[in-house]
Amino acid sequence: MLLPLTRISLCALLCLSLLNGVTPFNGYTPVHGVQDPEEVVRMVQRKMNESITRRHLQVSDPSCATGNPIDDCWKCDPDWANNRQRLADCGIGFGRDALGGRDGPIYIVTDPSDDDPVNPAPGTLRYGVIQAQPLWIIFARSMLIKLKEELIMNSFKTLDGRGADVHIAFGACITIQYISNVIIHNINIHHCVPKGNTNVRDSPNHYGYRGRSDGDGISIFGGRHIWIDHCSLSYCTDGLIDAIMGSTAITISNSYFSHHNEVMLLGHSDSYTPDSAMQVTIAFNHFGEALVQRMPRCRFGYIHIVNNDFTQWEMYAIGGSANPTINSQGNRYIAPSNPNAKEVTKRVDVDERKWSNWNWRTDGDLMVNGAFFVPSGLGSASKYEKAYSVEPKSAAFIDALTRNAGVFGSSRDTSTSVIYPGGNNGVVTGGGAGAGAGAGAGAGAGMGDTGGGYGGYPGMVFTGRGAPPLHPPLHFLPFFFLMLLKLCTLLLHT
Repeated sequence: MLLPLTRISLCALLCLSLLNGVTPFNGYTPVHGVQDPEEVVRMVQRKMNESITRRHLQVSDPSCATGNPIDDCWKCDPDWANNRQRLADCGIGFGRDALGGRDGPIYIVTDPSDDDPVNPAPGTLRYGVIQAQPLWIIFARSMLIKLKEELIMNSFKTLDGRGADVHIAFGACITIQYISNVIIHNINIHHCVPKGNTNVRDSPNHYGYRGRSDGDGISIFGGRHIWIDHCSLSYCTDGLIDAIMGSTAITISNSYFSHHNEVMLLGHSDSYTPDSAMQVTIAFNHFGEALVQRMPRCRFGYIHIVNNDFTQWEMYAIGGSANPTINSQGNRYIAPSNPNAKEVTKRVDVDERKWSNWNWRTDGDLMVNGAFFVPSGLGSASKYEKAYSVEPKSAAFIDALTRNAGVFGSSRDTSTSVIYPGGNNGVVTGGGAGAGAGAGAGAGAGMGDTGGGYGGYPGMVFTGRGAPPLHPPLHFLPFFFLMLLKLCTLLLHT
């Protein structure tokens, strides 16, 4: 039997949760994936065909006509630095609709410090990412940003590191929680460590208490319309990229992964069925030296892995549980010398009688040094027939498609400290679309009131333009109150 005080506390907690916009159903409106993921697969393939054709015909500058449809979309513009937001129109795959800060002003990071996560200074990265309006965030020069706490982003933001060598390292890293429309481009992310058990600001008018973070490079928690492109990730405490708790509409492209054990996790747990709506495109990445496993490790959902270069793993490359759909097309898998680690795939802690019906498909993949992929289910049957109308590019194109994976012009070895001179604390700019620093007035609203904190894992509740509604629709309120009343009555009489 529950003690009276415990029963009353539970009722109060439920009521406060509703008032704060957190329903008893995870506090988040579930999302649904696209109706026909195969159509998204075909769209990716059509984009690739167009870029490869341009490359052969050299209808544009050969130095930019690489055959990579993302890079060719913006690099062929000689004035790209003054048309940065054009990048938002270059996405492919399930995360292709991520707008980032395309429709907002430019914000220039001039100050690499992160002295106060509750009251960040104008000019810092944290000040920019928490603003309510869309912002396209660029960097005045090369810099190392050592975050004191998680960088909790707001919706409709782009981190654009082109033209500078930007490292987020040796501290906390990036959290994308219950928000949408984020683009992260050309950023080095490494040596990320757990932080937390303190207050952190997530918007101009709210901060709250954060529990201990895991030390991921990029943590996507209930996010949608997310695009990670041309990043270099390594040496993090937990995962390099984790996407869990109903996250979907994600593309991870042109990135370089190295020096890590558990590289990428897609899906929270085998029992969290809302991740069935997860849809992720993994394209043109290089999975490089000193990697062990999880490239990715999937639960539920539909994962399209296309034209990547897997040059090293120690245990396996692609793993999964809870019946994810894996569509592997046109990748190059180079097995390690270990004769017991040649298999690309791994079904994690599940009997073959169950996984034999899972839809894991290999199509046009190049197996090197004894690598082999174990397909299952409808691996080459009707579920994928429509995708055959436009084939993925042959693995022979892998070198061209992944040649520039990672941060442009940056060393991929981040095993040693990276030190840059400190920057000035100038005011950030707003307004124009140019790339230069130092012009314009301050962007973004003031910090506003301090707001209240939401305690407990998973931490603060976030709002922002385009974020999923955190409060239930008004016509559902009577239902929720009635349910809470019944539950409280039951508790009080237990």
